Order: sequence, then structure tokens, then C-alpha cells
Amino acid sequence: MARDNPTGERFATATDSADAPDIDVAGMGVTAEGHIRQELRADSRCDEARGRRAGAYTGRYSVTSSHIDHVDDTGFTATGDVRDGVLYHEHLVLYRERPGS
Repeated sequence: MARDNPTGERFATATDSADAPDIDVAGMGVTAEGHIRQELRADSRCDEARGRRAGAYTGRYSVTSSHIDHVDDTGFTATGDVRDGVLYHEHLVLYRERPGS
């Protein structure tokens, strides 16, 4: 069951089909309280800010259907999935941020 989405925006959601196209996750994801912001750029780079610390984690990501794999620049890996328009990334729940927020 998806939690309430405080931003009202959604990440694209792929169908459950194994041959579903990769979803487009580019944009800014933010936790409900706004402490963690994760920018997923169209060039497959990502940049995570924590509180006032910009660039806390940087790296690359790849998408297969609705699954996302991250490798940060230190070699740390993490995974996630988009379900019901929400990005569940390891222990984080990220909502797409409204443009201009």
C-alpha cells in the first residue's frame, strides 16, 4: 500500500510485464519531511543532498523496467523500485518533487 504522497507528483510507473519499457525517473525525489533530496539526472548521474549538505552522495544509476540500481562514486551500491508512482530506495521513500518547489 502506497503512503500518502505529500507532493502530489508521481514517478512514471511501468506495467508489471517483464517486457515493459524502462520508466523515466529523471527529476528530483524528496522524502516526506524534505530532509533528503535525490536528483536523478537524464544523463544517468545522481546527486543526493541531506539537509543542508549538497552533494552528500553522487554517482550513477540505471533503470530496468521499474527497478533502479545506484552505484555511488565510492563504489557503494543501493537498489530501489518505483511502485504506485513512489520511489522506494533502500530505507528511503522518495516522492517526485513538483517543478519549481
